[in-house]
Amino acid sequence: MSSSVDQIKSRIDILSLISSYIKLDKAGASSKGRCPFHNEKTPSFFVSPDRGSYYCFGCGASGDIFTFVQEFEGLDFKGALKLLADRAGVALEVYSPEMKEAESEKEKIYRVMEEATKFFENNLKDYKPAQEYLKSRGLEDKTIGDFRIGYAILDWRKLCDFLRSKNFTDKEIELAGLAKKPEDTSKAMYDRFRGRVMFPISDSSGRIIAFSGRILSDDGKSAKYLNSPETPIFNKSSVLFGIDKAKESIRRNDFSILVEGQMDLVLSHQAGFKNTVASSGTAMTDQTISKENLINNLGLVCRLSKNIVLAYDADKAGLNASNRFAKIALSLGMDVKVAGIKEGVDPADTISKEGKDAWREVIRNSKHFIPFMLEKILKQASGDGRKAGILIKDRLLPFLNDLESAIEKAHFITLISNQSGIAEKALLEDLKKVESELKHEKEDTENAIVNVEKRLRKDPIERRLLGIAFWQESMQNRTIDPALIFTKLDKTKESYKDKKEDLIYEAESFYLNSDNLQKDVDEMLLSLEEEYLNEELSREMVKLKNLKDKTEEIEILKKINEINKRKEVIKNSRQLKK
Repeated sequence: MSSSVDQIKSRIDILSLISSYIKLDKAGASSKGRCPFHNEKTPSFFVSPDRGSYYCFGCGASGDIFTFVQEFEGLDFKGALKLLADRAGVALEVYSPEMKEAESEKEKIYRVMEEATKFFENNLKDYKPAQEYLKSRGLEDKTIGDFRIGYAILDWRKLCDFLRSKNFTDKEIELAGLAKKPEDTSKAMYDRFRGRVMFPISDSSGRIIAFSGRILSDDGKSAKYLNSPETPIFNKSSVLFGIDKAKESIRRNDFSILVEGQMDLVLSHQAGFKNTVASSGTAMTDQTISKENLINNLGLVCRLSKNIVLAYDADKAGLNASNRFAKIALSLGMDVKVAGIKEGVDPADTISKEGKDAWREVIRNSKHFIPFMLEKILKQASGDGRKAGILIKDRLLPFLNDLESAIEKAHFITLISNQSGIAEKALLEDLKKVESELKHEKEDTENAIVNVEKRLRKDPIERRLLGIAFWQESMQNRTIDPALIFTKLDKTKESYKDKKEDLIYEAESFYLNSDNLQKDVDEMLLSLEEEYLNEELSREMVKLKNLKDKTEEIEILKKINEINKRKEVIKNSRQLKK
């Protein structure tokens, strides 16, 4: 496999790869740009073509083309390998029965999902009612094929029987989220999806990881939509439906469109808006999801473009979802607009009944979230100035509080004042009160953003190091001592145990017959040490900020000084190596 990695590296230079994701400017022998892994105004992200690597002096993110794609696209190593192999025109090893013993649990589940997708696609070809339903919604044959839409037969065990015929075990079928065991253990396992039009959900490399099934004939008992449960390959908080097909268009057009349903997404793509993603079937629609998971869910979309149009239904549920999403997106520094969807009409209806031109106008006329909300509030107040003032304070000013730019805040304060008749001074006073009331909520959001950014920096280093340690541990002739890594990552090791096979595969792919193993381990340990120091510094700064007893100030400042000295040593040693 190392030959595949070497072939890919020889055909894709890091500068052209990263330039296709973010804007870079020449800076001596390197190129620099704004780091995609943390929020910054001054570029501190450098790409070195000679070294085949990148490094951010602002947050410490570093790596090669594989690491970059993994973190930017939110993929595991094999997903990044597939994506880069496709880009480089390198053929990867195809699965064969002889490889079964070496195949990991996750690889088997990916194959189960692919076979299930083919099964559903074939069912659709033979079942006219499902075809007629899709045609009635305005879907063309090409669109149905492109999105691999299928049908789950209304039968308890058709899919299970089919997958068993392909030599998959009941455990593998259940782990993939395609079947359930009855409470009565004497009875056979049964299909999770039955009598439903099936929409496959893919990761950003195009691998099928989950399904969302729409019931064809409503029996009054079953949910309209049924989604895959979380599995070893499907984390609801790390994917948006359609991201694999939308990402290039989002990057090219510099904005994304977020809709709720599968039909909304598929018809929007069919109408030419291929920069559309959907939240249905993912964690975006889960009201209990944590802020960190919601931020993570936005990850790739936010990294591709800071501009987004929310095109949810105009009903209460749609507005609530838009509000929840907008608060996080504004906190991430995104420019959030809202499409004016008519009440009682969803995006799919707009496209299928009024045509693609009508949808184009809806997107073109989308408004920034603040004026959009102001318009709704003033309409609801019906000329009652007092009611408008209360609604603006309770429902609009909290979103102004999420804006990062003071200039933007001032602009919208003037806009609200002009349209509502409320004096700017009064609005600013209420905004200060809101800022005070929501101080802890804002801090929680900021901390969640920082924690997600930390994971983007630290996870790839820990993952690569543990992969090397697991790999070397299993070898007789070791190049390095795995105990050195395990000691450093003692607390982290357990959380990666279920990914051990994948991590070994990644390490072997990079370092089998390589002379760079020790050098790379030393550099990664250095980067990890730097990250730990940053975390320690952050904790001490928080202590200093919240200090009540001034007698502790000298000790804290002393610790901060020591940490900065240790960071400077790492920085200098890194500069000497360049």
